Amino acid sequence: MTPARRRAVGLVLVGVVLAIVCTFLGRWQWHRHEWRDAQIATVERNYDATPVPLAEVVPEPSAALAGPDEWRQVVTDGRYLPGATVLLRNRPVDGAPAYHVLVPFEVASTGDVLVVDRGWVPTGADASAAVDVPEPPAGDVRLVVRLRPAESPSTRGAPAGSVQALAPEQVLAAAGVEDATPFVRAYGQLVSEDPAATTSLGALPAPDLDPGSHLSYAFQWWVFALGGFVGFVWLARREVTEERDGTGAPPEPGAPHEPGAPSPGRPARPRRREGRAEAEEDALVDAQVPDEPTRTST
Repeated sequence: MTPARRRAVGLVLVGVVLAIVCTFLGRWQWHRHEWRDAQIATVERNYDATPVPLAEVVPEPSAALAGPDEWRQVVTDGRYLPGATVLLRNRPVDGAPAYHVLVPFEVASTGDVLVVDRGWVPTGADASAAVDVPEPPAGDVRLVVRLRPAESPSTRGAPAGSVQALAPEQVLAAAGVEDATPFVRAYGQLVSEDPAATTSLGALPAPDLDPGSHLSYAFQWWVFALGGFVGFVWLARREVTEERDGTGAPPEPGAPHEPGAPSPGRPARPRRREGRAEAEEDALVDAQVPDEPTRTST
């Protein structure tokens, strides 16, 4: 195989590898688009839906919240556990430092505890300073919340009375609730309380419905895959074509000169055509092309 053909094969292989890599990157972005699209559909379906009883969505406290039930509004009766407020750290709201206020809520019908994110308070200029947290309403309360899946427990430490993740078991431990207390393996974002608290907290922001750029990125990767493959195939074809037409790289110094091929540095003379008129025309052409100087031996 000639050097030009070896280069052509190498270019085609590079184009194939590039196309495969770009195709898989496009598929990855496509799957991220589908996942994000499903999230948005769940929010749009559940966020403003009519509240249903808590037991209808979470029949058993030990069961995890199903994905299609995320953001569903539920209503339940019970009471907030007194003196059990916990602060969730490192959760800014609209770019501002804030603490989320978490309070365990005992469901009257089952005795299970549901962790409720009641809202947020600003941290102030010094995040290590104590903050004034309004108390939840006392006594019996009718609560409407949006259910969210429980987060995984955090391995990071936190000051007393605060947590780094919205994991119900860690929240109850920080609140001083007994370990044997049954709890719902989800948490609720506050929608309304009846009766309402004397002092309200900052309202939790609505979820982001921006689909992102995953779909456009997927198509861009697939365009790169096609364009890169076509480009490298074109370069490979040019290598083979130049070799066939003799317009490739000049021969190495000292390389043998093939008989009948034009000498390096001297243009090839046009072939002579038969007939008197053609002979005269060829003579004029030859007169314009100087012969290669004859080497003299010393």
